[in-house]
Amino acid sequence: MGQLRDKMVHDLELGGYMSKTRRIYVNAIRDFAKHFGRSPLELGADEARVWLRRLAKEDQLSPQRIRQHMAALKFLYTKTLYKPEVVSFLVWPSDRQKLPIVLAADEVERLLAALERTKYRVFFTTVYATGLRLAEASRLETRDIDASRGVIHVRNAKGQRERFVMLSPRLLAILRAYWSFERPPAPWLFASNRGGHLNPDTARKSLRLAATKARVDKKVTPHVLRHSFATHLLEGGTDLRVIQVLLGHGSIKTTTRYARVSAKLLAKTRSPLDRLKIG
Repeated sequence: MGQLRDKMVHDLELGGYMSKTRRIYVNAIRDFAKHFGRSPLELGADEARVWLRRLAKEDQLSPQRIRQHMAALKFLYTKTLYKPEVVSFLVWPSDRQKLPIVLAADEVERLLAALERTKYRVFFTTVYATGLRLAEASRLETRDIDASRGVIHVRNAKGQRERFVMLSPRLLAILRAYWSFERPPAPWLFASNRGGHLNPDTARKSLRLAATKARVDKKVTPHVLRHSFATHLLEGGTDLRVIQVLLGHGSIKTTTRYARVSAKLLAKTRSPLDRLKIG
């Protein structure tokens, strides 16, 4: 299993998969092998079905977690072992569609104000001001800030799709003041105490503490700030296609869910009843 693990990790690295994804995939395959007490080299489609059934029925994993385990199987057998027939039966389970959590503007203000350390306050201000994913924002470099063009270059994008997001004059002023005060080690804009890029787990913890301090009742995560960014843009009149590009969505279908959670847009929509001459 050791040699197979090393080969799979190498393939994942060549494919540009992030460290967290590599860890999830390797752990999933380790569990698959452990369940049968045999190497994946000796297992096939029947064993994969049994294992996935256990994850769904006994372990009661969510559809998202099951998709991760399926993706691990698919990568192993199609990329590393060249046996695509083993996983040809896979059909991705779908999620029950949930509306994303969105903070009101005053909740965002309270949340950001409750972040005591300058680094984390500016970091999450940047996340809200740009809609970046946590992993993208934590890996920003100083060279990514293009003040002359008013944009931020997102290089560490999900799915390897680089893009630009807006750099507002207000955010630029905040970043300049922060950089003069913190002087983070090159090349990072937000650095950890060890000199590397900002640790996402540490950032999440600081946000949770701030949410408690700010008495925000909703479940607050870095991605909620991304949702809030998109919804507030939509409510301000920004076109969905522009929001799609800013968020780095491959499909407009992913972006349209924000139209379903915009209370302001719904409230402005005129009911057909208003056109009737009754009442």
